[in-house]
Amino acid sequence: MLSFFQDIFTDTFGIRFNAWPLFIVGAVLLLTAFIFMSDGVSYSLSLALFLAPLWLPVLLLSAAYKLWYILQQGVFISSQKYVLLEIKPPRNLVKTPLAMETFLTSLHLTGGESNWYARFWGGTRPFWSLEIASLEGQVHFYVWAREKLREIVEAQLYAQYPGVQVLEAPDYTRLISGTVEDWGIWGCDYKQTAPDPLPIKTYVEYGLDKVQKEPEQVDPLSNLIEFMSSVGKGENIWLQIVIRAHKGEKYDKLNESGKPYTWVDEAKELIEKIRSETRDTYVDPVSGEERPGFPNPTKGQSEKIAAMERNVSKLAFDVGARCIYFAKPKNFRTAVIPHMIALFKPFSSEGWNGLNSTGWMKTFDDFPWEIGVEKRKNRFRKRLVEVYRRRQFFHDPFYEGGLPKSKLMVMSTEEIATIFHVPSSTVGAPGLARIQSATGEAPVNLPT
Repeated sequence: MLSFFQDIFTDTFGIRFNAWPLFIVGAVLLLTAFIFMSDGVSYSLSLALFLAPLWLPVLLLSAAYKLWYILQQGVFISSQKYVLLEIKPPRNLVKTPLAMETFLTSLHLTGGESNWYARFWGGTRPFWSLEIASLEGQVHFYVWAREKLREIVEAQLYAQYPGVQVLEAPDYTRLISGTVEDWGIWGCDYKQTAPDPLPIKTYVEYGLDKVQKEPEQVDPLSNLIEFMSSVGKGENIWLQIVIRAHKGEKYDKLNESGKPYTWVDEAKELIEKIRSETRDTYVDPVSGEERPGFPNPTKGQSEKIAAMERNVSKLAFDVGARCIYFAKPKNFRTAVIPHMIALFKPFSSEGWNGLNSTGWMKTFDDFPWEIGVEKRKNRFRKRLVEVYRRRQFFHDPFYEGGLPKSKLMVMSTEEIATIFHVPSSTVGAPGLARIQSATGEAPVNLPT
């Protein structure tokens, strides 16, 4: 109920409930109550103080453990070495997104937190960042990973995309200052518009699960690449899709079997809800009682059920998507922002699921009565650059300004392969970096 009223105030009047104003209001109310009802307030405070040996240790210990656990996770994550690998496709690539889906299955790893001891000391399973970056109009594809897992990434990419080049690249996020003094910065996260089990419009719906004749092939990713290659000198667009194997942390509850609740359980509930809505009741001629009939779904409802069942039958990842636009103040174009907001429109469908922008700079409405808004914007911009550089979405303290933990997306390998795959030769964006010809290793029987 509280969030409902917050949404009304925020969307209608631009009034946002930040922590400090609410704390000040609460302190004023407490002081007012003490002035006019001193006896009642004094009794309540005395009672709370008397019972402090019961509640205070629990409060302090739970808070201390949470902070200690965040520290241990931070130590573990920072102790890992990471590498940024650039994928350079050849000009004659004819692979479909199915190749990327097959590659993604090899990244579905859960090691690092397989037992309570590893989790207790902050161990985390691998997370990966799939990135598309436009550096002054030159579009590059990257995979960011732990260095010790580099061989898996390279081997699986070469297996699915023979002829591509996979090269270690300098971290492009560190090649510019990214400060609010030197750059105009705008960015947002993305979230799904419907429950996770309902799929977005994937490459299968576009017919890309099969190789088509070049004039007939329609790749929705070409819209995104063309837009990113349209920026000019002094402009950069960074897009990252951070993923990790789905284990149910988003829902933070157990299913009927006592196991972690996952998107498979959510899909069962959604399917049962649709089936229950399609049951017509009838009157039993013998007993006269009203009873539910058999499900009689429409074609659209049947297709929705089938789509969810197919989607959750594939490996799932927790997903966070984020995009940032950098430009020198004299080159900053506000016309780029609407394109970023609608970046994933080609993958969205009214009847099923889609991806919509949220968080960060979209939280500001620029009403005249928003006091100190520019300082808050600059704080968000600095934080946005920091979390992008760290490739963080799943661990504290990196939720500020973006999506809360419960709002992270869960997507199948098919969905992720749709929004991130190595483009075939049909994508002709001028800024897309390609190699002139496919490369390969020397034959093993070459005389020496």
